[in-house]
Amino acid sequence: MSARITIALDAMGGDDAPGIVVQGAEIASQRYPDVQFLIFGHEKEVLPLIEQTTRLKKVVEFVHADDKVLSDDKPAVALRSRRKSSMRLAINAVHEGRADGIVSAGNTGALMAMSKFVLKTLPGVDRPAIASFFPTLRGESLMLDLGANLSCDADNLFDFAVMGNAFARCVLGVQEPSVGILNVGSEDVKGHEYLQVASSMLRQADLPGEFVGFVEGDDIGKGTVDVIVTDGFTGNVALKTAEGTAKLISEFFRQSFKSSLLASLGYILASSALGKLKKRVDPRLYNGAIFLGLNGIAVKSHGGTDAVGFANAIAVAVDMRQQDIIKKIREDFDSLTRETLNEQAAFE
Repeated sequence: MSARITIALDAMGGDDAPGIVVQGAEIASQRYPDVQFLIFGHEKEVLPLIEQTTRLKKVVEFVHADDKVLSDDKPAVALRSRRKSSMRLAINAVHEGRADGIVSAGNTGALMAMSKFVLKTLPGVDRPAIASFFPTLRGESLMLDLGANLSCDADNLFDFAVMGNAFARCVLGVQEPSVGILNVGSEDVKGHEYLQVASSMLRQADLPGEFVGFVEGDDIGKGTVDVIVTDGFTGNVALKTAEGTAKLISEFFRQSFKSSLLASLGYILASSALGKLKKRVDPRLYNGAIFLGLNGIAVKSHGGTDAVGFANAIAVAVDMRQQDIIKKIREDFDSLTRETLNEQAAFE
């Protein structure tokens, strides 16, 4: 690492904050010994936890925050009234150049609203998107948007594809990423008009890799493409459906292996393989949703995660800074002429 990275943490966000935040930072500090942390939270709650750490207390600066964002705060209310909260102060630190990124397990809507207001969007980006990883048969894919924008037009989807393409190249290490738009069918004539316009624009764009066109819901798990583009409404439904399905299958396994003595014996014999399966689909490994399109790094951890999951969210922020993802996205947008692509799409 050529320059030391500093990550700002909202210690008061999340179901089990500040404990999992401090413990997660301790794990991350062992993985990334050159990373420093700027932690914002209530002094009486957070400082004693930091003092109990081994590595973290040597690489952390703590800043007291009188307030915190509540889980049921409306984004607009939080933006107006939580200016002294741990979340807002952590975001401000990124804007001021004191930190390279911010990680929070707090209120998603408030984090997006504050981040967009303070950090602004990159030139050429109308709306930021929430992106995250999905485990697939081929490894993992990136999907966006997952809830920031419930309705989108063709330009928005085009932006998401450009940002996802850059992220896949820089952070996932896929030099020639494949990109697809989530639709009700793979045929070109399927879906709403804005999906077809976005598809035409991406076919005309000179992006690295391949635009494969439309993909369907079952293509997510197959890993048909490296980057899946969709509107926030559809993406959020797909995300929650996948999470619910994973929990359902896990519960079915648990009930099946408890159904009889022979089944329990089968569990013992299969414990090694089941352990590998559990690690493969462990949601903590994929924790850390990225707010792409902002002029700064912001990562949202799942509110109900544990310390390991929060450490993985920190790892996402560190990787984004190491790979200079903001610069890469800006360069990709600078190389595109959206107006020309829109005109070409209109004639197809």
